[in-house]
Amino acid sequence: MLIYNISFFYTFRAEIKLIMKKIAFCLLILSLVMSCKVAVNYSDTKKGNTITSYFGTEVKDPYRWLEDDRSTDTEAWVKAQNETTFNYLNNIPYRKELKERLSKLWNYEKVGAPFKEGDYTYFYKNDGLQNQYILYRYKTEADPKTATVFLDPNTFSKDGTTSLGSTRFSKNGKMLAYSISEGGSDWRKVLIMNTETAKIVEDTLVDIKFSGISWYKNEGFYYSSYDKPKGSDLSAKTDQHKVYYHKLGTAQKKDKLVYGGIPSEKHRYVYGKVTEDNRYLIISASTSTSGNKLYIKDLTKPNSKLVEILGDTNSDTYIIENVGSKLFLVTNLNAPNKKIVTVDAANPTPKYWVDFISETKHVLSPSIGGGSFFTEYMVDAVSKIFQYSYDGKLIRAVKLPGVGTVNGFKSKKEDSELYYSFSNYIIPGSIYKYNIENGTSELYRKPNIDFNTEDYESKQVFYNSKDGTKIPMIITYKKGINLNGKNPTILYGYGGFNISLMPTFNVANVVWMEQGGIYAVANLRGGGEYGKAWHKAGIKLKKQNVFDDFIAAAEYLIANNYTSSNYLAISGRSNGGLLVGATMTQRPDLMKVALPAVGVLDMLRYHTFTAGAGWAYDYGTAEDNEEMFKYLKGYSPVHNVKQNINYPATLISTGDHDDRVVPAHSFKFAAELQDKQSGNNPTLIRVETDAGHGAGTPVSKIIEQHADIFGFTLYNMGFDVLPSKTK
Repeated sequence: MLIYNISFFYTFRAEIKLIMKKIAFCLLILSLVMSCKVAVNYSDTKKGNTITSYFGTEVKDPYRWLEDDRSTDTEAWVKAQNETTFNYLNNIPYRKELKERLSKLWNYEKVGAPFKEGDYTYFYKNDGLQNQYILYRYKTEADPKTATVFLDPNTFSKDGTTSLGSTRFSKNGKMLAYSISEGGSDWRKVLIMNTETAKIVEDTLVDIKFSGISWYKNEGFYYSSYDKPKGSDLSAKTDQHKVYYHKLGTAQKKDKLVYGGIPSEKHRYVYGKVTEDNRYLIISASTSTSGNKLYIKDLTKPNSKLVEILGDTNSDTYIIENVGSKLFLVTNLNAPNKKIVTVDAANPTPKYWVDFISETKHVLSPSIGGGSFFTEYMVDAVSKIFQYSYDGKLIRAVKLPGVGTVNGFKSKKEDSELYYSFSNYIIPGSIYKYNIENGTSELYRKPNIDFNTEDYESKQVFYNSKDGTKIPMIITYKKGINLNGKNPTILYGYGGFNISLMPTFNVANVVWMEQGGIYAVANLRGGGEYGKAWHKAGIKLKKQNVFDDFIAAAEYLIANNYTSSNYLAISGRSNGGLLVGATMTQRPDLMKVALPAVGVLDMLRYHTFTAGAGWAYDYGTAEDNEEMFKYLKGYSPVHNVKQNINYPATLISTGDHDDRVVPAHSFKFAAELQDKQSGNNPTLIRVETDAGHGAGTPVSKIIEQHADIFGFTLYNMGFDVLPSKTK
């Protein structure tokens, strides 16, 4: 019996070993299958021999040929890259599920605040999944339920890629000039409509770019544009912006040049605006994205000249209001956080300025409505509003619905009420009606969305950057998550051009957080959250501060167990795409996934495309001097991809009609990464067709983009099924 048991034991042990070998073999096969599933076969990208010399340093540019957006070679490369990318994305098992959830959540009625023009009240509405918002109207004295469609951009093109831009009504509301964008391009067309008949009344104005529309009485309007460039409309340089006046009933070729076109001055952004009382034309002229000259012209006097208010670009200054010849100006001249001053139009230069609302320690963003000034202040990147009279006296601090971001404290001077929106990362945008006289707010419209705010938490933290600077960050997630370092996290940033990231609701982020995801937004230097000083701390030879701030944000999230490097994705768009590109090339170990979108990625050549030279205030150029060249080359993402580095899984996004940050930036970065990536992490580029820098993108495309981004991110964090399905 004992012998039998011993024999049985050895036989059993042998069987166990055999089973274990089979399991090991199966696991090996499975791992090979899995590795095959994630492996990507990139199409070969040919290398050229272009070399550019900067101050005696030769810089290779093997993918310069990808800058030619009109070549058949570039077209073929984009097609091959998209095939590779979408083959990969199509194999993500829950991509379709993410798209369905995004579509379902997105499908709620969205209505904008009403506004009065002439005899009608107008508002924008989207029933849910319509590609573009529709403009409705009703007679002001009638029941709003009688509203009918006035202008439907969804009829402009079959696929929704032609979008509505600016809409500006004549002073009596009887005429409308509106701009459209085709395929996402910044080049616009302007159409003129009789609002009584809803009929187009003139030939379409063409070749208009970076333009406002400002009516003079009911006779015509001012707009801005560049001369059409030689070469590609989508990538050739444009650096002479001009203001024109279009008189109704005349051909565009007869439009009068009002300002610009001086060969010795590269005014890249020039705008004309008529004051509400039709008395003055205001001209703002800039050589870059920061700082402007300012001029005024008295329209009540025939043949009057432009009078200079500011003849240099050392400040950001504009006229917000006038009462007769008394001008109210918003300026950061000797006031980094901005203030409002007054001056008489007869002597408008700074030496005659008188403080109206003085500078404070918080950044000012004022508006006017119903005979009051409303001063919005950013206090640690959230809104505070105060109401002032026209004699500069504080009327009240406006009580807001909560901690978040407001928009819309403006209306015509004769209005007794105005409408504003309020939202934050967990409160969908709601519209409130504000009584200007007594300061009370009442809820006007709240969206009916499948989302419970009480289930989520959004909190602000402060962390120290590399040099000790305190940086704010808002972290948002579903309540009850376990801080175990394993939460999929997207860290978003921008950090440039004096732009502030303030808390606003995004439907897509809800889907991310439903999966146990964390969404974090860092308010980096280079932005405008703390005024001009904060902006200047992240430009030119201080640009590395922005990247250090972002890296420190990631390190904070990891150190506090919100996430870990294996579950962290970094994300940013445009200048934020540069942020992601620089961060992932400097610290590829820090994140699992990188998501640079429409990014500025070639810092040695960005200024040679479209209006890119206007960004030099923030970046400097490689042609400025040797120090600036070396600094730019030191962080330029395209020039800092190195051999034998395991870069994070990367999904680069761009649009084939992006003529603001041309897609060549993304093309060249993708080619460099695919050539030099040493690990198995995929490096893909997703090129959206008939899409530009982002504005006017159809809802259908936005949903597809988010499904792909979230799917790619979670898949490369190791999730074979959606995280919500494992709980």
